[in-house]
Parts: sequence; structure tokens; C-alpha cells
Amino acid sequence: MSDVVIPAGADLGIPIRPVTSADWADLAERLPPESRAAATLGKFTGKAGEIVLIPDAAGAVAEVLFGLGDDGASSKPWRGLSSRLPAGDYRIQGALTADPLLVALAWALGAYRFGRYRQDKPGAPARLIAPARADLDRVSLLAAACALAKDMVNTPANDMGPAEMEAIARDLAAAHGAEIVVVEGHDLISAGYPAVHAVGRAAHPARGPRMVEISWGDPAHPVLVVVGKGVAFDTGGLDIKPGGSMRLMKKDMGGAAHALALGQMIMGADLPVRLHILAPLVENAISGDAMRPGDVLASRKGLSIEVGNTDAEGRLILADALTRAAELEPALTLDLATLTGAARVALGPQVIPFYTDDEPLAAAIARASKATEDPLWRMPLWGGYAASLDSDIADLKNDPDGWAQAGSITAALFLKRFAPPGPWVHFDIYAWNPKARPGFPVGAEAQAILALFAMLEARFPKG
Repeated sequence: MSDVVIPAGADLGIPIRPVTSADWADLAERLPPESRAAATLGKFTGKAGEIVLIPDAAGAVAEVLFGLGDDGASSKPWRGLSSRLPAGDYRIQGALTADPLLVALAWALGAYRFGRYRQDKPGAPARLIAPARADLDRVSLLAAACALAKDMVNTPANDMGPAEMEAIARDLAAAHGAEIVVVEGHDLISAGYPAVHAVGRAAHPARGPRMVEISWGDPAHPVLVVVGKGVAFDTGGLDIKPGGSMRLMKKDMGGAAHALALGQMIMGADLPVRLHILAPLVENAISGDAMRPGDVLASRKGLSIEVGNTDAEGRLILADALTRAAELEPALTLDLATLTGAARVALGPQVIPFYTDDEPLAAAIARASKATEDPLWRMPLWGGYAASLDSDIADLKNDPDGWAQAGSITAALFLKRFAPPGPWVHFDIYAWNPKARPGFPVGAEAQAILALFAMLEARFPKG
């Protein structure tokens, strides 16, 4: 999506005049009569996201009035603009109150469309001449990584199974000179990933389970591990989901997609870290070899896990991956997973909960969330609910007792049993827009990774 934000050139472009609600009355008095008439006809008041196209004598767009709302400090209104303008090159006229980089990035993110399966391909995009102090290389890096995550999540499971995700991981590793190791099928058992194997073994052999590990960077640098849940499709297993709940389960690999996208940012920016991306890739299918409710599984850590519900499979594969992360002795571990519906009950689809016991890390994430306008909210790892994971016959179980109720918290507490010591944070992402709004079409959404990248840049500075 980087080509929708372009460097300044000889063509000055069509001016976009951003205006706040407070400034509109004064500006309206100074507009030419024909421009003021167009604004009146369009009922323009400066409200966030409002636009009016001012025509020239030939009927072409001569200027765009664009509403910023109360103060103009947020880049969010800009995300809905690029997809609403005719093709052409545009420039921002006047000073920006919002961060110019975030404005340019919002323009690029808002131009994203998923057209792989449609014959009516989108036309030429509206392009923004980058405002001053907007680093085009950075905009390109971030927008391309977010597009990767969204493309993967939007692609249906018949074209985005474990093998296809592995291929994307291999391409990413090759592009950045990284090492990649893949263990698949029955080899997962001997390699020490029994839970990954158990969850994915019921799938067709062509869609069999695998564990992907990408390693990049100077081994002398601090170790950063990014773990992503990659369930290509989740039927729920023998505890099968109803049809309505299964409809969007192509997005249950969103954690792996986000882990790869964040890795693309980290490697593209050449952050001084030793990066490991761990992605357990499975399909939670139903066959004669499917795991059953009541089964007791082994795990890489040695803890036995009673399967109370085969639809709580994501935490099982993450248990093995987080145990592998601990073996790498990381300075920081991040995991991203489309893990629970309870997270949406708590915070809805737009705000992403995260869990950590590390106070400085939580504060750094909160600062980065605010700075990047990437909405995150810390939730408690409330130890009082840990007993809900006790099993009568195993070390723990994957479905908490009903009395605890807090499904997202208890899932995080399950993962904590396997997470590395030291700084670790878990993100219960959604990866989807269920309702269209300007710049956010229905479909996949990249969440948390812009804030995480900003946090990582501050935590592991260059030079």
C-alpha cells in the first residue's frame, strides 16, 4: 500500500484543506462564494470525517474540505479519506496538528482493499503527497506489514492452510536472510511438540500440523521471541461450533499472521535484537483421529493437560510454543492470539486486551498505544481465578470451571503456566472489523502490532 503515499514532486496535487469544527465558521467567511455554497450544500461543519469536493469551472475537483472534529490532534479521521476521493494526487494545505507520519500511515492503511477473488478490481487510488516530516520508508514498512497480516486473515482457509502459512514464513525469512526450521506431522512428537500434534493430527495430511521457527539477527543482541497462534480453521473439534460461530474461523490464524507481520517490521527496520518467531500451525479438524473431551495430553513443558473442551485448542498449541520460547532465554516474549470470545465481551472488537505482570512493560505498551493510536487495554492476571484450571486427573485442564466466568483472564492464566520467566505479555486479538466504518472495511484488521513495534523501538534502540 506504500504507493498511495508518494514523495513530493513537480505536481503540487489537489489541495486538501483540513479544518476543525471550531475553525469552520471563521474559514467559511473567508471562502470564495462558490466554495462556501458547495460547503453549505454538503452540510459541512468540520465534524471529523466530513468531506466536500469543491469543483473548478470545468467540474473537476479543485479543492477538498476535510473535517477534523474538535481539535485535529488525531490521525484517525485521515484513515477514512483516501478511499472516498476520486483518483488523483492530493496534498495537505496548511499545518498539521496530528503527527504527519501517522497521517500518512492512516491514508495508506485506509486505502487497503482485499480483491483477490473479485473480478471488479478497485480502480486507481487517490494518492497523498507525503507531508513534511513523514518518513516515507517507515510508512511503506508499516503499511506493507499490516497489509500482509490482513491479506492472510482475509484469505479463506482453502487457500490459507498450514502449508500456505509456512510458505509465507519461508518467503519472509528468505527476504531478510533469516533462518527457518519447520517440524511437521508425526515428527512433532519426537521434536517435543506433542500438544501441537494432538490439536492438528485430525486434519488431512496435506494440511497437517507443523511448528515454524524463524531466527534472525545478531546472536549477541537481546533475544526477542514473538509467538503467534496459527489455527488455519477452527471447527471446534468434536466440541463442534454452531454454524454461526464457525463462519469466521478462517481468521483463527490471526495470531500467526500478526507475528509474521510484526517480524517483518522488526527485520525491515533492522532492530538490534535476536528475533525468534514461533508459529504453531494447525487445523482443528474432525476425524477418527481427533482429540476427544476427557483426553489427557502431554506438553513440551512436561505438564499434563486434560482436554475439557476441544474448542479451547489455541492455548494448547501456544503452551508448546511458549515452552520453546523459554528455552531461548528471552529478554522479552510477546504472544498474539485470536484466543477468546470473552475478550470481545469485555472490550469489543476494536480494543485489544493485554496481560502482563511486568509493570514497566505494561506502562511502555500503554504509552506506545497512545502514541500510535493503536487501542490496547491492560487486563489483570487475576490469580484468584487460577484454581479454575485445576484438573482431577492431570496437572491442569484447558477449560476453566464455570465459577471463574472471566474467560479471557483464565486463558491468559493458562498460558502463564507455560510462559518464560521474565517479561512476557499476551495479546488476545480479534483481527477483524465486524462493521464497516470509513477506512475500516468489514474484514481483517491489523491490531496491536503498530503499538508493539513502537514499544520495541524504544526498548531496543539502535546505536
